[in-house]
Amino acid sequence: MTKSSFRLSLIVLSLIVSLNSCIIGDSKQVVDTEVEVLPEDIVELRDDQIKLAGIQTGSVEMRSVSNTLKVNGIISVAPQNQATVCMPLGGFIKSTTLLPGNAVGKGQTLAVIENQDFVDIQQNYLEAKNRLVFAEAEYKRHTDLYKDDVYSEKNVQQVTVDYKNLKALVRSLEQKLFLIGIDPDQLSEDNISNKVNVVSPINGFLKAVNVNIGKYVSPTDILFEIVNSDKLFLELTLFEKDADKVTMGQKIKFFISNETEIHYALISQTGKAVSEDKTFRVYGTVTSSCKNLLPGMYVNALIEESDIKVTALPSEAVVSFDDKEYIFVFEKEKDEDGNAMTEYRIIEVKKGVTSSGYTGITLPDGFDFTSAKVVIKGAYNLLSAKKNAGEMAC
Repeated sequence: MTKSSFRLSLIVLSLIVSLNSCIIGDSKQVVDTEVEVLPEDIVELRDDQIKLAGIQTGSVEMRSVSNTLKVNGIISVAPQNQATVCMPLGGFIKSTTLLPGNAVGKGQTLAVIENQDFVDIQQNYLEAKNRLVFAEAEYKRHTDLYKDDVYSEKNVQQVTVDYKNLKALVRSLEQKLFLIGIDPDQLSEDNISNKVNVVSPINGFLKAVNVNIGKYVSPTDILFEIVNSDKLFLELTLFEKDADKVTMGQKIKFFISNETEIHYALISQTGKAVSEDKTFRVYGTVTSSCKNLLPGMYVNALIEESDIKVTALPSEAVVSFDDKEYIFVFEKEKDEDGNAMTEYRIIEVKKGVTSSGYTGITLPDGFDFTSAKVVIKGAYNLLSAKKNAGEMAC
């Protein structure tokens, strides 16, 4: 072997030794930098991180959670609690002192109306009543004489017809007097008047006053509108799809205008037909009293569905990410390089109704909620740690 060949051999050997040394060094480096690989559904924290994040655990509860429906509607009154006042025979307004909004009582005089026809009805009644007294006496006399064969049957029949016709006339005139507000029992030849009082048929307040002194009103004119606001009800509009969510007796919370005061009602009747716009009506009796509630007002209402027992957690224990809901469950405690660590497992759930700070959840099959320790505070911090590959962002 020449001197040059010997030198070349030394160079090649040196390269091989160097290459082997690099490989061995790299292998040692790979071994030295190996770390624990956590499962995708696990996040771990040190004790100081847990304290900083304010994490607390609790248990899944069985709670009564009620759902609510948000609906709109108006305040209304039952037909028997509102009245439209007219004058069956018309006439001229003689006097009135009331304004819209005034409170009125049943039987209170609203206006005085005068009409010559009132005099004619009273006169006809008194005349017919007087003739009836004579006709009744004749009827009894002829009946007795007929029994003694003094009068013929034809005469008795004629007297009977006259008597019954007068009796019918008196009764019909009595009803006309009642219609215009005159008591026939209090009427006599000495107190005939061309004026009658228009009185309120119910207690309430005047919604509308359509009269003034001297105005002529016909039988079809509406003189006053009266509403009794002591017994109000809600007329709510619901969509067809919510028909199975409401029943009689359910509670209603509602608000008027921009007020924050809560008013209460109970469903007293549900609609039995769906309209063309696929909605139906629900009626609720107002149970709270408030002077600000007036018929026709627009309301926003919340109908509470019947309570049902469901698995539930405090609402802050359920976190959302990528349109899915999750909870964190304590997995285990461990020691890692002298540091106390705790693992939490993230579990997907289905979110249900939220009420009174609690949210109903549907847990995976086989999940034992009776023994599981669920994170009820600090769940969002755990979610941040999970998204940041274990680095707390709290």
